[in-house]
Formats: sequence, structure tokens, C-alpha cells
Amino acid sequence: MRVGSFVLAAQFPGQGQGEALHRAVRSAEVAEEAGLDTVWLAEHHFVPYGTCPSAVTLAALLLGRTRRIRVGTAVSVLPTVHPVALGEQAALLHVTSGGRFSLGVGRGGPWVDLEVFGAGLKAYESGFPESLDLLVRWLREPSVGASGRRFAFREVPVVPRPSESLTDGTGPEVVVACTSPASVRLAAERGLPMLLGMHIGDEEKAEMVALWRQHARAAGRPAQEVHDAAHVSAGVCQIADRRTDAVEALTKAMPGWLKQGLDAHVTVDGRARQMRDPLAYTELLCGLHPVGTPRLCADRLAATSERTGINRFALLVEGSGDLAATEENVRRLGAEVLPHRG
Repeated sequence: MRVGSFVLAAQFPGQGQGEALHRAVRSAEVAEEAGLDTVWLAEHHFVPYGTCPSAVTLAALLLGRTRRIRVGTAVSVLPTVHPVALGEQAALLHVTSGGRFSLGVGRGGPWVDLEVFGAGLKAYESGFPESLDLLVRWLREPSVGASGRRFAFREVPVVPRPSESLTDGTGPEVVVACTSPASVRLAAERGLPMLLGMHIGDEEKAEMVALWRQHARAAGRPAQEVHDAAHVSAGVCQIADRRTDAVEALTKAMPGWLKQGLDAHVTVDGRARQMRDPLAYTELLCGLHPVGTPRLCADRLAATSERTGINRFALLVEGSGDLAATEENVRRLGAEVLPHRG
């Protein structure tokens, strides 16, 4: 079992953006000290839900400040960037970090980001498969050209080429955020592992893993690849000596952050949005994920792994909104939970 942190650089009410980013960087440094496997970095634009607008840029900073821990994006929003530009950045981080970088990508949402960056709504609604395929080709082939609906250019050499680095793999792993049967199929047909969100429980994640395997086999993916697929389960983790204290820490802080953060999202086309109730959502997360005593947290992780077959975790550890409390949470995760993992 590989346990990592999930860093949103969340801006809680009353906090500045610099404070949120400082907490994000510090929590990642502590994650390495505490023995965690990976730091996963979220990416958002124009909202206090997350103040990191470029997960790959923050990953570069953290890879330079650490020596052991893997750093991944969760996720880089593919419709708003050129796949080759992102591929070049990913290759650069893979080569210069000795293979410690993971590239998580996703469709994002129908937000105003699509207008600001000139991508347009079609990039979100129908362009993701083309972008994903171009990105993966860039990370796996020596030269690449394109003749698609959105991207068309003559063949050019890949520089730097990830497979020529001093690592065992052919390039950085690519993980796809999946929230629907269509995205599960997309990832499965390409043999790419999934990142599954913290808003769903073990049963739904197990169903998505089963569906991924079904589509992967139907697409002719190698049996060993299907068996070894390293999917990632996102969740929330808050550790305390009593479960009630852990729940209280989150229910005091997270609803305010969720309300101001989610309210700030603006759709590109004015479509109606259905908002979650912030307190009810926080309580749901506390019920689904490792929130409580160290023993409870270890048992919850083991249960999720057994039920879903997923052995990699990205756990939101900054739910208290406080720097000192976040650091303590990460240290306790490393010292009191990881020793009991399967």
C-alpha cells in the first residue's frame, strides 16, 4: 500500500492566497520527512477552492526541494493547455528528477477557464480524447506529428525524450481522473490507471475498477498490465486521539472553505449548477475516509484497499485549514498510520 497526500492549496475564509500556498509547500516537505509515498497536487483557476493554477509548476518546485518522495499532478487540466507543452514539461521533470514525477490529467469542468485560455467549450466536451492521445504519444515516441481536429502539425522530434533518461521506465506515468463510465473506458482502452475522487465510496470505486478491467481486456490490453494497473483513490485524512475530535476539526473548517470555494466557480456558458451542501458534504467525507484515531485510519485504508483493489491513496490532509495542525496531521499519518498499512 502506497499512501500519499493530496494538496489543494485551499484558501480558507480569512486566509490570504500566500498563506494557502505556503501551507501547501510546507505540508509537502513534511510529507517526505514523514515517509509518505507521494504528494499529489491539484490545479484550479480563479477560485479560492485551490490557489495553485499550475500543478506541474508547483511539482517542479517540490521536486527540487525533496530527494525521495514522488510528486504528481492531480490533476493537470488538459483541455486548457496544449498537450505538447504539457508533455515537454512532464518529460523535463521526469528526466531531471530521476523518474519521481507522475502526470495526472483530467477534463476539468465547463468553467470560464475555457474562455480565458481560448480553448472553447468543445475542448472540454469532445476534445479530451484527442488531447490525451497526443500527450501520451509525446511521452512515449521519439518524434510526433498530428493531424487531428484540434491539433495539426508536422512531425517534430521529442526533446527531451523521457525514455533516454537514467530511469527504468519509458517515461512518466500518466494517470487519468475518471468520474464517469465514459472516462473509465477512455483510460482503460489506453491502459492508463485511474484517479478516483474523494466524493465516492468504496462500492462505487470497486465498480469503476471492475469496469476499467472489462474495457481494458476488451481493448486487448496485456493481462499483466490489467493486473498491475496502479489506480489511485483520493480521500480525506484527519487524525486525532478520538474520532469525535477529528470530525470536529473538519466540520469546523471545511464547510466555510467549500462554500466560498465552490461558489466561486463560474460556468463558461451560463449553465445551471447544482451545489452540494457544504456541511453535509464534509460529514459525508468524514464517513467515507480515514478520519479518526490512527488505528481507525489504518483499518479504513486497509478496508478500502481490500474492497476496491486499489493500493495507492491521495489523502487530503489540510482539512483543518491550519498550518501547524496540518503538519501534525501529516506527521501522525507517517508515524502512527503507515506502520500498520498492509
